[in-house]
Amino acid sequence: MILAATTNESLAHTSNYLIYSAMAVYLLAFFAHMAEWILGSRSKVARTAAALTADAAGQDGAGTVKVRVAKKGGGTAVLERPKVVTRSSAGNRDVPDGPGAAAGDVKGDLYGRIAVSFTVLAFLVEAGGVLTRALSVQRAPWGNMYEFNITFSTVAVGVYVTLLVLKKNVRWLGLPLVTSVLLDLGLAVTVLYTASDQLVPALHSYWLWIHVSTAIFCGAVFYVGAVATVLYLFRDRYEAKLAEGGKPGSFATSVLERLPAAASLDKFAYRVNAAVFPLWTFTIIAGAIWAGDAWGRYWGWDPKEVWSFITWVAYAGYLHARATAGWKGRKAATLALLAFGCWLFNYYGVNIFVNGKHSYAGV
Repeated sequence: MILAATTNESLAHTSNYLIYSAMAVYLLAFFAHMAEWILGSRSKVARTAAALTADAAGQDGAGTVKVRVAKKGGGTAVLERPKVVTRSSAGNRDVPDGPGAAAGDVKGDLYGRIAVSFTVLAFLVEAGGVLTRALSVQRAPWGNMYEFNITFSTVAVGVYVTLLVLKKNVRWLGLPLVTSVLLDLGLAVTVLYTASDQLVPALHSYWLWIHVSTAIFCGAVFYVGAVATVLYLFRDRYEAKLAEGGKPGSFATSVLERLPAAASLDKFAYRVNAAVFPLWTFTIIAGAIWAGDAWGRYWGWDPKEVWSFITWVAYAGYLHARATAGWKGRKAATLALLAFGCWLFNYYGVNIFVNGKHSYAGV
């Protein structure tokens, strides 16, 4: 018994060490991402801006934007960018995707690859921290807010890495993702930290693995969709200003021109939210079944249950508006962010500030 307790304590210390180590590596990834954005060639960004504002004389009959670039041996070469339709709402714009954070520059791309490498390393280290935490308590590692936080950030980065492995154009997510993960882990190890302990009897169920794991995964994907939505709002405003003949500042041009077109960001956010919504539906159903086993009722209007349902309604309204009313662009983005705000309050607000049956986990 004493040996087992000593082993569990050692594993808990190892978990803490790995989480702090992951934070250090994420910090290196943050600086590398910053270098990617800062050192990426601005000249290629300027060429993209020129393509964005090209008039009809600069497009061929197929709607392809032609951009001339200098060749090393003298002369010029013509690069053709395929037409990209931003949205079907009023004020259609044909805008190409940006060149990415590195702006196609060799130096910027090098720092971007370093950033991704650090991010993957930090992900593996943090995953090790979550695993050793689970081994130290001999249960699923999400019995309190601290464990939920470290698992949530691990899964969020895992979603990002998976999209990269699938060759999706999501490296622009790297900087906001790593920044928020650092904030999340900082909050976890300072305010929310809870020593390893066993669960209350109501949580000793296989539904803990099913219900909470799906909730964490859904939250991670919703987060990715929310980041894309926020960036869409900035990019859409920028494109609208250019279309009206305005001249945004050099900082806005340098940053926003490297992102995908507003249409691409809008489509990406919609797809990830739509893809994970059925799983969020299952999460609520699984929670109701678990509540029936643990408390003898499937629904009791507990604050966590209520806000989970409110979140479901908000995302359902967003998806319904896009599918039936044809909402796209800023109106749909507002609904999406409102829905994610509901999820955030369900995640932090209900657990910390509202008393209910789900308050047993502590903070």
